[in-house]
Amino acid sequence: MAALSGKRRIWLTGATSGIGRALAVELLDQGHLVALSGRNESTLEALCKGRENALPVPLDVTDSDAVAIAGHHIGDLFGHLDVAILNAGSCEYLDARQLDTALVERVFATNFFGTIYCVRAALPLLRRACELGSRPLLAATSSASAYLALPRAEAYGASKAALSYFLESLRLDLASEAIDISLIHPGFVATPLTERNDFPMPLRVSAEAAANAIVAGLEKRRLDIHFPRRFTFTLRLLGLLPPAMRLVLGKRLVRHPASEY
Repeated sequence: MAALSGKRRIWLTGATSGIGRALAVELLDQGHLVALSGRNESTLEALCKGRENALPVPLDVTDSDAVAIAGHHIGDLFGHLDVAILNAGSCEYLDARQLDTALVERVFATNFFGTIYCVRAALPLLRRACELGSRPLLAATSSASAYLALPRAEAYGASKAALSYFLESLRLDLASEAIDISLIHPGFVATPLTERNDFPMPLRVSAEAAANAIVAGLEKRRLDIHFPRRFTFTLRLLGLLPPAMRLVLGKRLVRHPASEY
């Protein structure tokens, strides 16, 4: 089982379900002081019950003002952050025949803007850690879909690709401040979100396996934490193909049920 060395002060978003919940349990069991954020307040309270090292911080990351308040609250209680793991996310698939721009906005509101609001709130607390002589870490959950365009993933994949680009660029600007950034690109993970998927999910892993891979990557401060590697390496390689070849391969993944025509 992978572990983060020492005892860290951590903020984890999206903590009440899926990968986030598995991460929360693992980090708390390791004895870290963890501020846990999620929209479901009762689920969050249950997760923190009986754990003195858990701080529940109910939060909808799409609410910019609420995120700022949460950051101040964590700062008042923790003083600083050693690690921020911004994991909150959502997924909706697009039907190109009825282009629902509201759907795209919803997905970007959580996956991109919500994460950026949290980055803004976390940075002052990470900078305080720098002042104390440590090297803090900012991590965010993107997706392996950011490596390769996939059918129906226009909103989800684009939001994750935007997030990956934003944080890779931010990594350059924060390098002089000794704030490290890790990007997390999971493949398919067994979560309540993926349970709704109506297509095959090759090499799907458990949320616990995903959490273990993430913690191992964070401990090594990997720039890109991706898993399961057989799947993610395949997507990365396909993403390097010329556009015409990507188009040929991608069209094979598009479904055209006869009942829809």
